[in-house]
Amino acid sequence: MKRLLEQFPIVVNIPVAWGEMDAFQHVNNAVFFKYFESARVAYFEKLAFAEHFEQSGIGPILASTQCRFMMPLTYPDTVSVGARMDSVAEDRFTMCFRVVSQRHRRIAAEGEGLIVVFDYRENRKAPVPDDLRNRIIGLERSVKPSAGVIPT
Repeated sequence: MKRLLEQFPIVVNIPVAWGEMDAFQHVNNAVFFKYFESARVAYFEKLAFAEHFEQSGIGPILASTQCRFMMPLTYPDTVSVGARMDSVAEDRFTMCFRVVSQRHRRIAAEGEGLIVVFDYRENRKAPVPDDLRNRIIGLERSVKPSAGVIPT
């Protein structure tokens, strides 16, 4: 299972809750976006994005997200959710997510999120701060030393 998440610098483990299942007896599709959010927040915590936001008013805002479902999840299970950066542009970045069922040792879903860097004080987009860009590159190189974040 480690192989399924080896290119993701951030992995969080989340127990599947019985209440996340819907009338069709599998985890409801909306829950997968909560899983993505948990991994995204863990990634941002590793970057100290909250501290940057407190000092500058510049932080992330989710512009769009999508998910490809590959297998249904059911209770009981635990999912491992990986987050990695796919690309970094001037004022935005794209994150990739992977949800892996520990019970089945298979990928349950994959998705992406487009995050825009936003100046909450000025109420407008902002460029990705250089120190944040450098922390992203360092974090990504921790799992892919020869790769790096692809600028777009």
